[in-house]
Amino acid sequence: MIKWFAAILGYYVFRFPGAILGFIIGSFFDNLKSSGSGGGRSVFRDITQQHVSPADFEINLLSLCSIVIKADGSVSQTEMDYVRRYFVSTYGKDKANAIFRTFNEVVKKREVSAERICNYLNQRTRYEVRLQLLHFLFGIAQADGTLRPAEIGKISEIAGYFRVSNIDFESIKAMFIKSADNAYKILEIEKTVTDDEVKKAYRTMAKKYHPDRVNTENEAIKKGAEEKFKEVQKAYEIIQQERGL
Repeated sequence: MIKWFAAILGYYVFRFPGAILGFIIGSFFDNLKSSGSGGGRSVFRDITQQHVSPADFEINLLSLCSIVIKADGSVSQTEMDYVRRYFVSTYGKDKANAIFRTFNEVVKKREVSAERICNYLNQRTRYEVRLQLLHFLFGIAQADGTLRPAEIGKISEIAGYFRVSNIDFESIKAMFIKSADNAYKILEIEKTVTDDEVKKAYRTMAKKYHPDRVNTENEAIKKGAEEKFKEVQKAYEIIQQERGL
């Protein structure tokens, strides 16, 4: 717990910038202390491609959450609660409470650069992880029951910084925004394709989002993969009914 002591000390000396710096430095020593002992795992730690500590990942994830929550000019308590439930389910109540105190500071006081954060994560995470992050950010934006244009625009901007293809972005967005052509967007095909192309697209997307491809013991990651897989299955069933397949 060195990181939390260092964060508190940094806050008293340099206010919030000092807290962030203290948290990062303290995390370094915590990681040294816990190396070889199994340690706690961040929700996406198992599928990063390069070295990125849980503390680094969490700070950047919190910052992205704050960007989306503030996108429409206000801070929604429902969206804040969505993030809180995520951290409780991932880290447990005690650690989540400590993390969420930092999150409150990030949301209410700090301006962060989406481009800087995404460039940092691009070098340290796999493409599939960034898709998972976009899905999570859409979940935050929709938590209050409405996906606003400003929120969609901000997530689209983040997707661009993440170097996510437009077709993958539209596929994930279609899982949250209802429209007549959503089933086709989720499968990443046009409505004019043949029946054989529909079946081929379904097989491709089912393989892409199948939970078995998520090689991790983390329940939060598994749940996210299962949700996306169900959306792919649902989209295919809608097209099947529409075409009589």
